[in-house]
Amino acid sequence: MEITPPFGFKRIAPLRRDQKVRFPAPGEVPEFARKLNAIPISYAEFAPACRDFPIVFTSGDGGKSFATVAVLGLQSGENLFVEGSSWRPGAYCPAYLRRYPFCMARVTLDREEQKNRLICVETEFADAESGEPLFDAQGQATEKWKKAEQLVTEYEADLERGAELCSIVADYALLEPFTMQATFNQGGSVQLSGMHRIAESKLENLNAAQLKNLLKKGILGRLYAHLLSLDNFARLLERRAPPAA
Repeated sequence: MEITPPFGFKRIAPLRRDQKVRFPAPGEVPEFARKLNAIPISYAEFAPACRDFPIVFTSGDGGKSFATVAVLGLQSGENLFVEGSSWRPGAYCPAYLRRYPFCMARVTLDREEQKNRLICVETEFADAESGEPLFDAQGQATEKWKKAEQLVTEYEADLERGAELCSIVADYALLEPFTMQATFNQGGSVQLSGMHRIAESKLENLNAAQLKNLLKKGILGRLYAHLLSLDNFARLLERRAPPAA
């Protein structure tokens, strides 16, 4: 049996009922994300995420499939929403980070990917000494684990809805590549490429059946949230600028 961990997770193992797990401190950012300039955003996160980050479409296979991510920094290795090891107060923290150290993992058995997925935990957080039990003496889940399990399972389902959104907008040929260029006040410039956005002109030319499908699935509102979020590139520049004297 092979277990494929999500990006950023080091070594994961299926979660056992008798394990004790060390939960991260409130607001603590996993080490892998402290220098991450983009992070996945799921279907339900468009509304809260569009207030703080640019939301863009990216592809890792030459345009065959797409995913939505929140841009956290203007350069590789730059996360403008982390202070030390904590997430900046007041800014939305993506569920990809909030679920850590738990995740739902894909399982391959005899070279065939299984339909069901396993709840797993980063092995270094499975700590018998300093960890907390997930179930009490009567075998009932603790309140802390109930909330964590709900986040993990709901987030996984939400990722599937996000994948459907990306599949539909790609099928309707609504995406166009774009590049963000900026010059810093303190000198230097940056160019971000490899991003796609919704082309409003193509959105306006959809037929009635396509528009009805976008409305029915709740996608249309999310596409406009994405377009509005692109103004947040200017906010990233403001975050990056040194404080005024």
